[in-house]
Amino acid sequence: MSSFEPKFIRLSRLLSSLILGITLQFPLDLFGEELPASQVPQTDAQAPQPVPEAPQPVPEAPQPVPEAPQPVPETPQPVLLTPQTAPQTPTSDRFDSWEASRDYLSGKITSFASYIDRFFGGDRHYQESNETVIQLDLTRVAGYGGDSKIEFAARLNLKLPLTEGRLHLLVETDPEKNIAAEPTPGSTVIRNKVVVPKSVALAARYATAEKDVWHFSTDLGIKFPIPVKPFVRTRGSYSTPLGDAWRLKAEESVYWFNTLGAGETTQLDFERIISAPLLFRASSNAIWLNDKQNFDLRQDLSIFHTLSDRTALMYQASAIGITNPKNQVTDYVLLVFYRYRLHQQWLFFEISPQLHFPREKQYKFSPALSMRLELLFDDSR
Repeated sequence: MSSFEPKFIRLSRLLSSLILGITLQFPLDLFGEELPASQVPQTDAQAPQPVPEAPQPVPEAPQPVPEAPQPVPETPQPVLLTPQTAPQTPTSDRFDSWEASRDYLSGKITSFASYIDRFFGGDRHYQESNETVIQLDLTRVAGYGGDSKIEFAARLNLKLPLTEGRLHLLVETDPEKNIAAEPTPGSTVIRNKVVVPKSVALAARYATAEKDVWHFSTDLGIKFPIPVKPFVRTRGSYSTPLGDAWRLKAEESVYWFNTLGAGETTQLDFERIISAPLLFRASSNAIWLNDKQNFDLRQDLSIFHTLSDRTALMYQASAIGITNPKNQVTDYVLLVFYRYRLHQQWLFFEISPQLHFPREKQYKFSPALSMRLELLFDDSR
């Protein structure tokens, strides 16, 4: 063998070792294209493991929702029915168009009736006026076959200052005679005699009122002459319209006098304007006295006729009766009052021709005549 052959073999082995070392030092992908993953032989450790599917959540059984605690029902409290708490009913405007005429007529009746009572110096005006009122009367009554009398009466209702009209001072002659609202002059006659007051009373009054609606008063007083005698009176009144043309006025008085004992007076008035100058009034009056155990009854039908600012007339038909010892009519009366304002706003003259039909005369015709001079002072005079 030539010497060249061993050198060639040694050179081949050296190149093979060199190539193997380079191969081990550098990645194979530097010398050729990367084999597809499918062609690369893989061992069991290198084989891709199947990715386990995410476990599906097992639906939980629905848990019962705890119920909210129910409030313990409270025992209902009784509710007092008032205009504010009472069930409200729907209002109707069907009659709204009547309201203006109704209010106008109601106010007109009230104003006219108050004017009549003031002009005639009636008891209602004296009792319910919130201002000072002074009445002085000198009356002569003739009739029943020539019997006559002259009678003096006076009363003062003095409003005390700084009391808002609630406290009044009263001075009256024969206060027992004022238990009836509108006594008929001539019903009791004394022959040819001047009748002077038998007593004079001094009283204090406490009064509350809503004008033209209601009035309430209480009087505490004493009567002279000495020894003085006490008395007490309480009076209340209320008025309200009835429909479009009528008004109701109700009055109640309770009192005690040493000469009369305990008693009460009830009066109901129904009023209606007939025309501009005419006012109709129906008055029912009952007086009960405990000592007599008797009702004195009276029914008046009156028409007030205003002729001018100085003159007025009243036409009246009355029936008067009692209940003890039995129910009976004691007198029928037909009369006319003519009242004339003599001077300014305080001096009046009145004349009243009357026809009586008394039971004591077997209801025979018995004429009478009453004349009166009156001084009336108040806030409008």
